[in-house]
Amino acid sequence: MRLVFAGTPEVAVPALDALIASGRHEVAAVVTRPDAPAGRGRRLVASPVAERAEEAGIEVLKPNRPRDEDFLARLREIAPDCCPVVAYGALLPRVALDVPTHGWVNLHFSLLPAWRGAAPVQHSLMAGDEITGASTFLIEEGLDSGPVYGTVTERIRPTDTSGDLLTRLAFAGSGLLAATMDGIEDGTLKPVPQPAEGVTLAPKITVEDAQVVWAAPALRVDRVVRGCTPAPGAWTTFRGERLKLIQVTPVSERTDLAPGQLAAGKNNVYVGTGSYAVELVWVQAQGKKPMQAADWARGVRIGASETLGG
Repeated sequence: MRLVFAGTPEVAVPALDALIASGRHEVAAVVTRPDAPAGRGRRLVASPVAERAEEAGIEVLKPNRPRDEDFLARLREIAPDCCPVVAYGALLPRVALDVPTHGWVNLHFSLLPAWRGAAPVQHSLMAGDEITGASTFLIEEGLDSGPVYGTVTERIRPTDTSGDLLTRLAFAGSGLLAATMDGIEDGTLKPVPQPAEGVTLAPKITVEDAQVVWAAPALRVDRVVRGCTPAPGAWTTFRGERLKLIQVTPVSERTDLAPGQLAAGKNNVYVGTGSYAVELVWVQAQGKKPMQAADWARGVRIGASETLGG
């Protein structure tokens, strides 16, 4: 088939690579978000998908909005059979959805209908799911509600962060997306409507969502930290300044600390929660680089009655 691939961040690159490497389909163009400011100088930088497409000599389209008439006109000129999508980052209007013969097919990082929305991996971790996966589905105007072509499953490991899990799903999902394109082309794959039961929503995680509540149980604290790593980053406050929490470990035998209460030893730093303590492993103070929590504690000289989170 003649394809136009839509995607923006690094997590979409494995799927683009898989489609380029398949040899069965032609990636005629790539649609991605416009260049965005990045780094200290805030200079405009192309998306990872745009960079990869340019390396491969593929035409790159960067509409400000996918309903822009010049973009739609070019899309019609290319006349794609299908448009595979991975984390493009903009809503597609009906006028764009109607252009390709076989529609737009999205690779979504959950087992639909669970975790529809922008942050499925983060929400899956924060909810304590043991199994997740990826799904390919035909895009409709509803939120991730279209019929499903196929799925792959992935076990969530006890120490997974959202970054770890998303990386594995990106590679597993790339094979699923390529296989979905094959099945659509040869007519062996038909999308199945999602069940009405089991729908959960996964809206974007805000900075406010990432604030750790020390009155919550230790397992919840651990899930929030892992779910928000690397972005937007779990955090708390210490002496009125923000402290980023990169890694914690629940310690079930330590039950003597009140929620938020700190206890620093020579090589360990513990914080009380609503159940038992967690050990701080890696933290990042405001304006500083990430460091081991024991090194941070030695530097700030934690007092006997000090707490996190006010």
